[in-house]
Amino acid sequence: MSRMQREKGKRGEREVAQLLRDHGYPGRRTSQYAGMTGDSSDVVGLDGYHVEVKRQERAAIYEWFAQARRDCGSDIPLVVFRRSGDKWMALIEFEDFLEAIK
Repeated sequence: MSRMQREKGKRGEREVAQLLRDHGYPGRRTSQYAGMTGDSSDVVGLDGYHVEVKRQERAAIYEWFAQARRDCGSDIPLVVFRRSGDKWMALIEFEDFLEAIK
């Protein structure tokens, strides 16, 4: 991954964290920004959700979701993504979505 791609990813994580804060959630980037890796969410602030943020031009939603599912532990996997010029979108398993809107 190039430096430019990493910077774009970081900007995306900051955007999502800010959107969460704008809507009353305590959104923030996780310690991954300090070089830590592993199964931590890209952004925290939604209790019970493992948030993966993807700021890419080409969607690879099945791969992204597989990563979120693999890393989520007992949390619900959630992928938040967008490409340049578009709005943020959220990808969640339909059964989890149905539970969330009860």
